[in-house]
Amino acid sequence: MTGPTLAPGALREPGALAASPSVGVLDYGSGNLHSAVRALAAAGARATLSSSRAELEACERLVVPGVGAFAACMEQLRSVGGVELVRDWAASGRPLLGICVGHQVFFRHGVEKGISSEGIGIYHGTVEMLDAVRLPHMGWNTVEPPADSRLFAGVGDKRFYFVHSYASHAVEQPGAMVTWCEHGGDRFVAGVEWRNVCSTQFHPEKSGAAGARLLANWLAMSPAA
Repeated sequence: MTGPTLAPGALREPGALAASPSVGVLDYGSGNLHSAVRALAAAGARATLSSSRAELEACERLVVPGVGAFAACMEQLRSVGGVELVRDWAASGRPLLGICVGHQVFFRHGVEKGISSEGIGIYHGTVEMLDAVRLPHMGWNTVEPPADSRLFAGVGDKRFYFVHSYASHAVEQPGAMVTWCEHGGDRFVAGVEWRNVCSTQFHPEKSGAAGARLLANWLAMSPAA
């Protein structure tokens, strides 16, 4: 399945990109795909929505959005060959970004209602229900990135938009840079930067200027970083 390719928009921060990077957005039947495509185009990318491995591999970068349940998203990913694609992409050194459940499935396991499901396994760790009275965690919240984060460089207002009831509470990954957030007294992983892989529990495409800057930062990151 192939969706539209959107031309880059006016946003060119940080720094003028030498050329509009091509970004594949993996279409595996999840929601929120088109808003991710629009946000990437506004940040300066040539964004293509597709489930075709050949079309996605022709792109320089890959984004895995997602909303819903961990196990259901993994099943949808398997149905289009997305699990193998994402694993291979992570191993290739090319830039990879996961958003919301796309971030969650990068972990080894997800536990929902006592049932454990296997994830893609890029990160060592488990996704589980938040330990908070009020769920889902929905709305704006402040995140705490590392001081030397490249993903959050130049992001002044660090409030981002969340919609979720599950998260990881640890990233057992040597060298990973972890961004944190707290909801109802429960501190959870809000973002990860590890080698060529980045991911966020929040939705940058729904987070206004802060989210736009974060996406622009990701587009400007060196593929070899």
